[in-house]
Amino acid sequence: MSDDRPQGSYGWLYGEDEPTRQVPRQGSSRQPAPDLPPPNLPPPGRGGGKGAGAAPPRKPRRKRPVRRIVLALLAAWIIFLIAVPIWAWGKIEKVDAEPGGDRPGDQPGTTYLLVGSDSRRGLSAEERKKLTTGNPAGARTDTILLLHTGSGPSVLLSIPRDSLVPIAGYGTTKINAAYALGGPKLLVKTIESNTGIRVDDYIEVGFGGLVKVVDSLGGVEICPKDDLKDKDSGLDVKKGCQTADGPTALAYSRNRHSFGNGDIQRVQNQREVLGSISSEAKSPWTVINPVRYAKVASGASGSLRIGENVGPVALVRFALALSSAMGGGGLSCTVPIQDLAVNWDAQRAPRMFDLIKADKTSEIGSLCTEDGMPK
Repeated sequence: MSDDRPQGSYGWLYGEDEPTRQVPRQGSSRQPAPDLPPPNLPPPGRGGGKGAGAAPPRKPRRKRPVRRIVLALLAAWIIFLIAVPIWAWGKIEKVDAEPGGDRPGDQPGTTYLLVGSDSRRGLSAEERKKLTTGNPAGARTDTILLLHTGSGPSVLLSIPRDSLVPIAGYGTTKINAAYALGGPKLLVKTIESNTGIRVDDYIEVGFGGLVKVVDSLGGVEICPKDDLKDKDSGLDVKKGCQTADGPTALAYSRNRHSFGNGDIQRVQNQREVLGSISSEAKSPWTVINPVRYAKVASGASGSLRIGENVGPVALVRFALALSSAMGGGGLSCTVPIQDLAVNWDAQRAPRMFDLIKADKTSEIGSLCTEDGMPK
């Protein structure tokens, strides 16, 4: 029987007690195979190595349910953030505020007319009593502001409601009479004819809107310099910085009988309230808190009237420009006046208007003062 076993020290594989060492033949360059230890092979089909029979390692389980829940919540949140403004937009009233006849031509930048009216639309008899707003008949403008935004600093310009100006068809009288006599159209026409500034977009907020926005923000800060008590507006506050709720903020914006300079101090208080609203509204908490987010949108839109040409993008730009003007990056001024009877200054006022018309707000400088009087 022939020996088919391989040469070398492999006897142990065939049950031999001692391996046999073969002597190489003369003239052969072949070296004897070295003694090898027995291979340490894993049982077939078991893991533990990378050999042919090794099973693949187990992969950790993915937490897919948690990931799906997070993605679903994120998608729902994004839908909510988009849906609320769309819903609020449907509540906004549109009004024709573009006057006929000759108007100033197109001008660089954008100028908004912001009107705070004493309209009682949407207020119940109980709410009118609480807010001390009086009879709901008729409407006047307690607040008139021009907001210009363009290549330079944004400018928020208060026009005192008692300003004496010519009104087409009615002679020279207080500017707020324009709204009472002819609504938004006559008010826009009166402002354009007396300033030369073209009004691009019209935005009006009623009493109820201001109150609801302030309350939805959890109040705003006001800093009266003296104790104030006024039965006409319903204001009763102590001096010093404090958080004011909606009715108090409204009364603070309307009050003029507590001051020697009446309407001039009132426009400063109005800008103060607007600045506080802007500061609170742009807080991240407004978006993070869904209840606050929905209430702010609802309150702002419920008593809002805008020009028919004003779209969602224009309204967002207005909010950003207002925030810039009140946040230290812009100018907050009163139209230049020559006396407390609210006669506009014949030299300084036209100069300011011309700079706004030319979108050169960076050159306004000392023409901008809080009370409109020269420095």
